[in-house]
Amino acid sequence: MKRALRIFGLSALAMCLLTVFALADSGPKDLLTVRVEHPPEEGYYLDLVAEGEYEGHTYGSGDSEYSGIDWSYSDEEAAALDAELLDALRAAVPEGSHACTAEGTNGAPMWGDLEGEDSLSGARLHTFSYFGVPDTYQVLIVTKDGDSYLSPPCTRQVLQSSVTVDWASKSVAVPSVWASYVLQFLCTALTTLVIEGGLLLLFGFGKTKRNRLVFLLVNLVTQGGLAVYTAHLFLRHGVSGWSVLFGLIPAELVITAVEALLYRYLLTGQTRARATAYGVLANLCSAALGIFLAEPVWQLMVSIL
Repeated sequence: MKRALRIFGLSALAMCLLTVFALADSGPKDLLTVRVEHPPEEGYYLDLVAEGEYEGHTYGSGDSEYSGIDWSYSDEEAAALDAELLDALRAAVPEGSHACTAEGTNGAPMWGDLEGEDSLSGARLHTFSYFGVPDTYQVLIVTKDGDSYLSPPCTRQVLQSSVTVDWASKSVAVPSVWASYVLQFLCTALTTLVIEGGLLLLFGFGKTKRNRLVFLLVNLVTQGGLAVYTAHLFLRHGVSGWSVLFGLIPAELVITAVEALLYRYLLTGQTRARATAYGVLANLCSAALGIFLAEPVWQLMVSIL
């Protein structure tokens, strides 16, 4: 038992250090995916519009003022943008507001995708990410033919969120907050099952049907609990990197302790120490790798559904 506690203590410390370093820049960040159903046949740009005139900001330690274009595109990519369409997009921004990519954000920066990418479902996806994604926004689309659409104000309540714009009907649909959390749960659960399931086989516990069933049930319970806790955390304290850092790390540690204890007494075929070590290492790996896989898995799910 003492050996298991030492393993858990060292692994918990490693998890904290890995998570803190990952969250510093490459961890979970604000992410908004705009799906455009029946996108315009002609070229168009899509951007997020937030309240307030663009004030201009200096990001980082440099003295140069960066716009949203500078932040989102390399010099070569920016030079390839359609200057006339970009000007038309900026001109379509209502008075008292600013275009978060075409102009910039009034605060933390963000990456924006004006052009978008085709998805597996036929919709076109535009991704906006990093800490400067506004909590309240409007979606603005401007085409080369001069047609445009500005959505009503929408609000983000989830770290990873999506919104669907139907260009044909000039309408916008925001999924319910609970539907968004269910999608996040699926992304997290699938990633966890793949990573921890692979380790289950490597540790020699995946040969029996009983162990596989224990593994599945334990993860469904803990991941479901984490999803409910995350929903409560963000709904109460808002979507931010700080709520992720100080809210999710303690939750992950609790889950690690619970799963290590459950696996210690429920997994069969190997020693209890080995089962405990599996529970700790599996959670450490899924927490660390899940940070980097969260965005690509989310994008895949959004593109399919």
